[in-house]
Amino acid sequence: MVDVADKLACFRAITGLEDSDLCTEILQAHNWDLELAISSFTSNHSDNHPFSSSYTATDTTTTAVDPSNATIHRSDSTSIVPAGAPPPGLAWKIITLPISVISGSLGLISGAVGFGLWAAGGVLSYSLGFIGLGSNSGRGGDSSAQLVTVSAASREAIEFVAQFERDYGSGSSTRPNFVSEGFMDALTRSRNTFKLLFVYLHSPDHLDTPAFCEGTLCSEVLSAFVNENFVAWGGSIRGSEGFKMSNSLKASRFPFCAVVMSSTNQRIVLLQHVEGPKSPEEMLVVLQRVLEQSAPVLVTARLEAEERTTNMRLREEQDAAYRAALEADQARERQQREEQERLEREAAEAERKRKEEEEARDRAASEAAEKEAALARMRQEKALSLGAEPEKGPDVTQVLVRFPTGERKERRFHSAATIQSLYDYVDSLGSLNVENYSLVSNFPRVVHGTDKVSLSLKEAGLHPQASLFVELN
Repeated sequence: MVDVADKLACFRAITGLEDSDLCTEILQAHNWDLELAISSFTSNHSDNHPFSSSYTATDTTTTAVDPSNATIHRSDSTSIVPAGAPPPGLAWKIITLPISVISGSLGLISGAVGFGLWAAGGVLSYSLGFIGLGSNSGRGGDSSAQLVTVSAASREAIEFVAQFERDYGSGSSTRPNFVSEGFMDALTRSRNTFKLLFVYLHSPDHLDTPAFCEGTLCSEVLSAFVNENFVAWGGSIRGSEGFKMSNSLKASRFPFCAVVMSSTNQRIVLLQHVEGPKSPEEMLVVLQRVLEQSAPVLVTARLEAEERTTNMRLREEQDAAYRAALEADQARERQQREEQERLEREAAEAERKRKEEEEARDRAASEAAEKEAALARMRQEKALSLGAEPEKGPDVTQVLVRFPTGERKERRFHSAATIQSLYDYVDSLGSLNVENYSLVSNFPRVVHGTDKVSLSLKEAGLHPQASLFVELN
């Protein structure tokens, strides 16, 4: 299929309109259907067609249609039409124009109606097939076959090929392989395959048509040469597109054949046209000459296309290599970034732990200092509460305290002092690092615990002297 630029260029070339905006509006009004737009324009402006100017049928010319200004460029070539043949093109056009216009219009209308009925039937068949009621459901057919849209130009081409096969191809395998698609699609096919486009315009009512088709087109030598070296397209002038192409190519005599090509600068180039009945030998000479003259252009186009393909493949390979290198760099950068982030997280975690440990040590040191200060205050307070050590006397008790470390401490207390005074004395010495202990006397063993701290030394039987040891709880 052709793109928008090709459609616009072809429309300008065929209609002769120079205003690109006007051509764009016409194509947009027909939903960019090139065949429908040209058909509508041709039907309304057939008298003012840019290719309606007459020219002598005795000259066989190479014509380039430039879509920018719709001018015709000719280069001299040898004519294959007899020099004495009269140019009946204008009279023929005047006679056949009303019939062709009416035929083309009726063809478009009937084609549109037929296509609508075909599409509606296809939708109904698809719906019935989907629920299992289609005509193929009982025969193992594919009930979900998709609908295929065929353009009007392709439908005309299919009908022409089928009719040509029925009229001239029965019992014979030698005939041009006309493509079953519109002219623009055939032109695109020839450009993509680097071949010229062989065009045959069929006039069913012309007296020379049957003999030309049977004796010339369907000859073994000519048909084999055309099938091997050209893309063949045919159309009946009774059809819409065949009629349009007869006007565009200025067909004045029938049978009519032409060789065209699509130029790289969006021009449709008419290389050769042949009018009137010709023998296979005459046609073969003309086609061989055109092929030889166009061979350098086709070879250059093929080489340029191969170079473009090679360059595109190289660019794709370079782009793929660049993307692979870029992805590798990005993966490496991502890995380095992840490694850096991991190291930063580990460093932050280590710093956090170090700070926590420092804080814990500081807190423990502070608590220890506070505890030590509290113990010092407590020992000082208890030492002050004991008062001065009394002198020896009948009311004074001599007390000996033994510590678990083997240390011994001795002090005198009033016999009326309580056992709590003994605990205060031990605490004031600071020789113990524990707070839970008991003072115990032996022989007999007596534990002077918290239940006896209020008894006096004399009441507890520790007067006039006592030997106690510290027992850790």
